[in-house]
Amino acid sequence: TLKLTKELKESFTGEDLREGLVAVVSVKVPNPQFEGQTKGKLGNPEVKRIVESIVYDYLVKFFDKHRDILRIIVEKAIEAALARKAAQKAKELVRRKSPLEDTTLPGKLADCSEKDPAKCELFLVEGDSAGGSAKQGRDRRTQAILPLRGKIINVEKVRMDKALSNEEIKAIVSALGCGVGDSVNLKNLRYHKVIIMTDADTDGSHIRTLLLTFFFRFLTPLIENGHLYIALPPLYRVRKGKKDYYLKDDEELEKFLKEEVVYKGGKLKLPDGKVLTGGELLAFINRAEELEEAYKALRTKIKDEELLMEVINLGLEIEKMSDKGFVEEKAKRLKERFGDAYTVKVEKEEDSDLYRIVVMDNDTFDVYLIDSNLVDSIAYEMLREEAKKVKFPMVFEVSNKVSEITNFGEIREKVLSTAKATLEIQRYKGLGEMNPEQLWETTMNPKTRRLMQVTIEDAAQADEIFSILMGEQVEPRRQFIAKYAKEVRNLDV
Repeated sequence: TLKLTKELKESFTGEDLREGLVAVVSVKVPNPQFEGQTKGKLGNPEVKRIVESIVYDYLVKFFDKHRDILRIIVEKAIEAALARKAAQKAKELVRRKSPLEDTTLPGKLADCSEKDPAKCELFLVEGDSAGGSAKQGRDRRTQAILPLRGKIINVEKVRMDKALSNEEIKAIVSALGCGVGDSVNLKNLRYHKVIIMTDADTDGSHIRTLLLTFFFRFLTPLIENGHLYIALPPLYRVRKGKKDYYLKDDEELEKFLKEEVVYKGGKLKLPDGKVLTGGELLAFINRAEELEEAYKALRTKIKDEELLMEVINLGLEIEKMSDKGFVEEKAKRLKERFGDAYTVKVEKEEDSDLYRIVVMDNDTFDVYLIDSNLVDSIAYEMLREEAKKVKFPMVFEVSNKVSEITNFGEIREKVLSTAKATLEIQRYKGLGEMNPEQLWETTMNPKTRRLMQVTIEDAAQADEIFSILMGEQVEPRRQFIAKYAKEVRNLDV
């Protein structure tokens, strides 16, 4: 048991031992003497001596036989002592006059001059490089900057006392001035907007998650009262002539490129001689996104694009797949189209009266099944109907840049890549790539920036998710990732 106390630099107190303890003592006293007007404590000394003697003798005998329970009680007392010291440390951090006293970052906080917390903002910035640009580009009157070095500790895996020993967390707590945990007092909060500003890459996302975990566990009232925000810096800068446009993400870039195609007089020439321009072209490009998703779904079953386009053009219908003659006719078309490149045969599906076409690549020996699962899919039905109206190859042209499009999977891709070739596009890898003026204009200027307020809609669910994703247990996290991995879009790795 004594080994457990090594985690403490000093012994625990009686208060630590009694924390959370509930006992019922029934005593009958002729002349009770109470301490205070509330009569919350009996003061008769003779009663105290008798109760202490009886309880002590019993506990000595009990713990002599039940060392395991004694160990649990001591562990509980140690945890209470560590929590008490952590709370004391948090109060000491807040009491200090200098926000960063006793941290290794004495000159890192660039404070603002405004004294009204309601008008003040604190930016928690990833890295010294971006922190330097933010300090130069900010509004010094209302905006304070605290650069953070590296990744802060994962508070989900450590006790509060260890978390508050982390230099970056000490700096944040000191700067905010409102305490942590049970001692949070929002009246002392020095900034009513706390803004997390990290890069748009995986490291930035991890740092942001670590900070959100810290705020959720130790500074929940800040979130509940709407004081915590996430900055949304742009991912792209597009130069058009002498003017720069800042775009938040891939979705905004795509929208910009589509509009640029129309603005610059882009043309899509179809095999029948028809030319799509303007709104008609834009509508077709937007429709192409849905077609591309369907095409990708079919590519998982037939990876050869020439073969896939021919299968789409066959116009297969599930109602006719029980007609052997119909299926054999379609198989014959494939043989005529590809010759010796593929071996094509027709066979009956197992446990069914439907027929399927089996195609084998004679070079790679890959086998493709053109069966009811494929023909009856939403993706195939969509592309089959579209193929009746849309033929390939098409030719797309904008600003003297020309691309040939040979299948449904290339429409959107070729149009956007051709449009990109007419513009100067920069993808920001980090905030440090922006100069102070760009950082102010895109991320810090209240008139033009984008902020996302952090809220807690379901505290219990949020608690569970933080425990799963940031806690020490690996298996629940593995199960969570396996369950939701298929829903991930635009993974930036």
